[in-house]
Amino acid sequence: MSSTPVPIAIVGIGKIARDQHIPTIAADPNFRLAAVVTRNHPVEGVPAFATITDMATAMPEVKAISICTPPRGRLDLVREAIAAGLDIMLEKPPAATIGEAEAIAEAAAASDVVLHATWHSREAAAVEPALAWLADRTIRNVAIAWKEDVRVWHPGQEWIWESGIGVFDPGINALSVLTRLIGDTVLLETAALRFPSNRTAPIAADLTLSAGAIPIEVAFDFDQRGPQTWDIVIETDGGTLTLSAGASKMAVDGTPVPVADDPEYARLYRRFHHLVTTRTSDVDFSPFRLVADAFMLGRRETVDAFDWAS
Repeated sequence: MSSTPVPIAIVGIGKIARDQHIPTIAADPNFRLAAVVTRNHPVEGVPAFATITDMATAMPEVKAISICTPPRGRLDLVREAIAAGLDIMLEKPPAATIGEAEAIAEAAAASDVVLHATWHSREAAAVEPALAWLADRTIRNVAIAWKEDVRVWHPGQEWIWESGIGVFDPGINALSVLTRLIGDTVLLETAALRFPSNRTAPIAADLTLSAGAIPIEVAFDFDQRGPQTWDIVIETDGGTLTLSAGASKMAVDGTPVPVADDPEYARLYRRFHHLVTTRTSDVDFSPFRLVADAFMLGRRETVDAFDWAS
């Protein structure tokens, strides 16, 4: 823990910033919310600026930014932050395309700033205990069901239906946990993507993946009413591991295993502070590549139109 909190700014004040980033920073002694960069949604009591450059010029004491905008346009924001010498946290997904994500990583690597391309679900309480449990076991197969209601988690947010996003906005969380547990050897075999007739992004997807000889079946749905489902079931030669509630809970052969009650974003910001302190970047695009591959190989199906009010 540092004796002086790092002054940080948030870029983009939407639902995720208000639900997670702002309260997490407020509770973290390692950071102080010093400014926001937004054109439409100021935060009471916090200086607001239209651009990163404006903020950095007026408040040179700010040392880091957390970019919480929709993925399009991230490269320009990162370049602007690098020019101002700011360390950077990126909310997932890191960019709109693989090419843009790689350009972001290259720009940061060529500078002196720290880049943390985050995957908040990797910080869920059961992920590291699960990784430890799997260490001396052989995985036989994996099944993922990640199903939630877009109306609850992204009410009225039209950007979620831009090309390349849709159900993969939550689905990439599952892929981030999967690649943490199994590694970046996961490959896409097949994909079926279901697009509402009035949208350019899928509302559901079924993927077949593999990691060497390990078969992996994935079901994503963005139209799940009632209870939400965020489950990963891993069968091994030493029992069945189940991660539920977004990998915040763990069970082995149906018996719950206690894990720490530690919020994802609290762990995320502790990780960012460690990276800033050690001047180390953390950039892993393996979950993002699987999404891109799904769009490259995916068989497109058209389903009923999506309406926010339905």
